[in-house]
Amino acid sequence: MRFVSWNVNGLRACVQKGGFLDTFKSLDADAFCIQETKLQEGQIELDLLPEYKGYWSYAEKKGYSGTAVFTRLEPLSESHGMDGYWSDNEGRVTRLEFPEFFLICVYTPNSKQGLERLDGRMEFEDAFLSYIQDLQKEKPVIICGDLNVAHKEIDLKNPSSNHHNAGFTDEERGKFGNLLSKAGLIDTFRYLYPDLTDIYSWWSYRFKAREKNAGWRIDYFLVSAALKERIEEAKIHTEIFGSDHCPVELVLS
Repeated sequence: MRFVSWNVNGLRACVQKGGFLDTFKSLDADAFCIQETKLQEGQIELDLLPEYKGYWSYAEKKGYSGTAVFTRLEPLSESHGMDGYWSDNEGRVTRLEFPEFFLICVYTPNSKQGLERLDGRMEFEDAFLSYIQDLQKEKPVIICGDLNVAHKEIDLKNPSSNHHNAGFTDEERGKFGNLLSKAGLIDTFRYLYPDLTDIYSWWSYRFKAREKNAGWRIDYFLVSAALKERIEEAKIHTEIFGSDHCPVELVLS
């Protein structure tokens, strides 16, 4: 089974650049998850392959946030938000239930410049951990999306100069570590490639960051330990453009 996740930084813009549909079709995923759709219901028509169905979570604020999952697998159920664990009016979580696992597409809040949203981010992290722990009482989970944190120094180009910046604070990294350890999750890319350097999934639009590969790995596939033996491949498609993020991929047996 092949899964793809991509923060498209505005789906309409990504489609207009010509990259989204070609990428969608070429990666041939069973489930294709996106973050930062930045649109409302009815604001886009996608010419996807006929076997796919879309499941959308919209933000109340227009042109902001939003997640979606396109899948050719028939889910048992769908859910939007965190079932009361956190009040999600920003379309940050889309969950589909399948016979063997839950698939959760998530766009974690950015702590913002000056860390003005760090406290709210911490509340989200705590709620998300509880949400995932309770889901795992039923069946394993596959979590994907833009988690807005580089976990280790290996996961960004300039760790020392970014130590107290959003996405690489001790608080954010600690919460990510808690999610892995307390929920028993595996960072699939690091599981397969523990020492691989200079592979990132996001680059600022400023300072020619992508040209210089001054990036961050903040897009992930995390899976329950019960799925560990099924991990076949985890990729970061640095060759694909169309957003300030690139797609990430997971293949399970």
